[in-house]
Amino acid sequence: MAQESDLPSEDLGEPSVIIGQALVKVQDAAATLFLRVRLRLAQSFTVFSIILLLLWIAAFLYGSFYFSYMPRAAFQTPVYYYYRTDCESPSSFLCSYPVANVSLMRDKKHVLTFGQVYRLSLQLEMPDSQTNQDLGMFMIKTTCYSQHGQIAASARSARQLLKASSSRFGMLRYRSDLLKTLGTLLFLPFFLTGAAEQKQVLEVELFSEYIDDPYAPSVTAFIEILSSKVQIYASELYIHAHFTGLRYLLFQFPIISAFVGVSTNFIFLSFLFILSYTRQLLGVGEKPDKLTRDRLQAEMENTTNDLPQDNKDVAAGTAELMGPEQTDPTDPDGEDPSSHTGNNTEMQNGDTLVQG
Repeated sequence: MAQESDLPSEDLGEPSVIIGQALVKVQDAAATLFLRVRLRLAQSFTVFSIILLLLWIAAFLYGSFYFSYMPRAAFQTPVYYYYRTDCESPSSFLCSYPVANVSLMRDKKHVLTFGQVYRLSLQLEMPDSQTNQDLGMFMIKTTCYSQHGQIAASARSARQLLKASSSRFGMLRYRSDLLKTLGTLLFLPFFLTGAAEQKQVLEVELFSEYIDDPYAPSVTAFIEILSSKVQIYASELYIHAHFTGLRYLLFQFPIISAFVGVSTNFIFLSFLFILSYTRQLLGVGEKPDKLTRDRLQAEMENTTNDLPQDNKDVAAGTAELMGPEQTDPTDPDGEDPSSHTGNNTEMQNGDTLVQG
């Protein structure tokens, strides 16, 4: 009867045990999966952070190289002319031709980069008047000066001197009276409303290939129009850099150049990172042994230094006398050297007594 009563309880207990084991397995599997997912997320975040950091460093290196290597591509500044009035003759009011001093400095930095070829041109906005038409050809002279007030190319040869001082001719485009009349009638509404003006824009090339001197950089351009009757609305100086080689590629193809430069820097930085990480992994197994040997050696040196001088001498003498076949004094199977010393002393005392 007792066995029959125990059977139902065992039958009832087996499903609960199985369910409990299944729940434990499910819980272990869920914990393992959670740990794996967390580990994968941590690894992915670490890899993503490293890649992002390397990309940022690569872009920063390329940007630093670009802005330090590439000069300013274009420079534009207005030109303001003036006349000298310190005349010796009181009857003469205009003592000189129209002249202008143009600064080649911006924010205390030189506009022109050393070794770079530039093209300098002067743009003149002139009224289409009868005076300018009758003027014909006029000369424009340009001279560059250094900081000390001397011409930048004063110490150069005659051929190189032309790069620092030039003279160019300019004149308005010819238009016949009939063409002027037809143009005036056609653009009469625009002229009346002020939307258009009767003017011409004249561009004169001052230097075709100008290279600044690094020992005497130009800081001022002196422009002089050799005509006292010329009429000018406004004037501007244009400086354009003539790029060649690598600078030409960087300027003409900026996107492709940036992609190639950043990719190259990223590959190089990734190689350095992988190399350093591999070296660290290979050196992990050697560090504990090395540290243990160093620690043991340091402890032995400290122990030797703490001993008295007599003990040091005894230990040194013992180490010298002991050979490879000597028995260790601390060996329990061997004999104590002190016992041999005692026996020898007793034998010597006995011999002395017998002789006496």
